[in-house]
Amino acid sequence: MTVSDLFKYKNERIKVLHFTWFAFFVSFFAWYSMAPLATTMMEDMGWLTPQHIAALGICNVVLTIPARIIIGSLLDKYGPRVVYSGLLIVMSIPAITFAFGNTWSQLMISRLILGSIGASFVIGIRMVAEWFPPKNVGFAEGIYGGWGNFGSAAAAMLLPWFALTLLGGDNGWRYALAFTGVICFVYGIIYYICVRDTPEGKALVKPKKASALEVSSWGDLAQLIVWTIPLGGALAVSAWRLEGLGFISETALYIIYATILLIVIYQVFNILKVNVPRLKKGVPEEDKYKFKNVGALNSTYFANFGAELAIISMLPMFFQLTFSLTAAQAGLIASSFAFVNLIARPLGGVLSDRMGSRRNVMLVYMFGISIGLLLMGFMDSSWPLVLAIAITVLTSMFIQGAEGATFAVIPMIKKRVTGQIAGMSGAYGNVGATIYLTLYTFVTPQQFFFILASGAFVSFLICYFTLEEPKNSFADEYYLTDAEMKEQFDADEALQNKTLQKKAL
Repeated sequence: MTVSDLFKYKNERIKVLHFTWFAFFVSFFAWYSMAPLATTMMEDMGWLTPQHIAALGICNVVLTIPARIIIGSLLDKYGPRVVYSGLLIVMSIPAITFAFGNTWSQLMISRLILGSIGASFVIGIRMVAEWFPPKNVGFAEGIYGGWGNFGSAAAAMLLPWFALTLLGGDNGWRYALAFTGVICFVYGIIYYICVRDTPEGKALVKPKKASALEVSSWGDLAQLIVWTIPLGGALAVSAWRLEGLGFISETALYIIYATILLIVIYQVFNILKVNVPRLKKGVPEEDKYKFKNVGALNSTYFANFGAELAIISMLPMFFQLTFSLTAAQAGLIASSFAFVNLIARPLGGVLSDRMGSRRNVMLVYMFGISIGLLLMGFMDSSWPLVLAIAITVLTSMFIQGAEGATFAVIPMIKKRVTGQIAGMSGAYGNVGATIYLTLYTFVTPQQFFFILASGAFVSFLICYFTLEEPKNSFADEYYLTDAEMKEQFDADEALQNKTLQKKAL
């Protein structure tokens, strides 16, 4: 697959890729709609303060963590077409509610719910994997992630213009925000009409149980439980930050802690319910996979996507204060970090497809992130601005390329549970952002870059010792066991019979 193939719109595979990355683009356009209009909101509403905006920023991401896990399960059960369309249509409601909210409760609750739209990323991973073979999936996933993620940059560029220039008036910002909800609703319908889950004649094979991820050994079961606990921990940290900002009481904080604990216990119960009978019965050798590979990819997304979200949040102020720039100049320089996404993620996927070893590409990227962030930790006012920008862009290339390399591996670990694996790894990106941004409140920017570099190096070590080269990495078909091939054959045959019956009618 080459860049020129992306323009072959009559090819249904390419058509589905374009419809899917644009669904992700629309999701991020709505998800990141608040930040560029925050100051306008404060000026218009009067009572809204920077502390309120900070609290809304937390609310904007807190439910993304559990949503990615839930969406991953729904995805494997119902298929990407229905889940993506449903998510976009449902999320249009909180997007519009937020736009016309006048009280703190309305703004906080709608933004909290809208944060679930961040789980959209997981859906496209499964959709793309269904349409593209292993030898091309890295590039396709990179296009999906990189071009879709640009929705956040598009929101930053376009929404202020919509609000202040095109629409104008006192309520211009409200109409601009509501516009993102309308786009979600309309495109959710378009997506449902225009795509399907799999190529013609091929059925979507689903796991027997989607309430928890299937594992292959008792050791893997223990690892899955250990990796599940930090997801609740990140939610607890977010609640603690809200209490520290004064937006929830200490009593409410402890109620939230108790609720999170119950949810984690329930999830562990589901893990045991799904896997204990399976393990007691015995998992056929050919049907086994090693969960340590999932853990390694959890760590990479924690270190790369978590770092990306954290850096985007602090980079404009860092450049402004370090190099005595105006807010506009610093914002323009910092935006280069997001713009790189357009080519960096696809490049990570392409290299993973073409360099002969997906594992080695992952290792090079994680080591490169460590070096880049280490260099950024030494930046100060004595550095030439051009050199600082060059190091920042290079680091961004490694960070976002590593994201592309991560999701070039995920579909190959265990095909039928790709949604759940992508959901867990995707959630760890938000866990990373939560932990990193919390640590940022206690350290200097330079120390913060050193912390990010350490996180990337730890992930490099985890991958070095645990990540294995996937089976059929560069083949025309994903690795399937004999039982899975039989399931696929039976599902394909049932689909073909159903199609013939419809034609006969």
